[in-house]
Amino acid sequence: MTRYRFGLPWWAILLLAALSLPRVVVHDLDVDTGAWGPALLAIGPMLVWVVVALWTRVPSPVTTLLVVGTVYGIGLGIGHNLMWDSLLAEDPRLGGSWEGRLPRQAEEVIMRIVTVGSSVVTGAVVGLVSGLVATGLRRLGRSARSRR
Repeated sequence: MTRYRFGLPWWAILLLAALSLPRVVVHDLDVDTGAWGPALLAIGPMLVWVVVALWTRVPSPVTTLLVVGTVYGIGLGIGHNLMWDSLLAEDPRLGGSWEGRLPRQAEEVIMRIVTVGSSVVTGAVVGLVSGLVATGLRRLGRSARSRR
């Protein structure tokens, strides 16, 4: 059996992360997906992540899904930056004590970097929570089997 550093081959990690990217496009372009669309696009991919982690019996669901989530976060940040102009009616500006101190271009660069950073953190948290859910379900399954 082939062992992978993060429990799955890179192509599988990329594929799982890509499952969440349609939500980015739909959200950023404000596409109407009906009543259940947003929930399906937000939660569906994470459910698939958990099922794949359990089905493939990765050594550490937390590690595997943290990596999947981080890759998703990178894609999220890239997606937001690619759709920056269609997403925002006007360029965001720094406020507070930074207001008006930097040229607009510098402010945009800072805002784009912050967007990528927050997207990566968001993806990592989603992956971590998914990994914890998978670990909990795995332990419940083992516990139920041991009682039989």
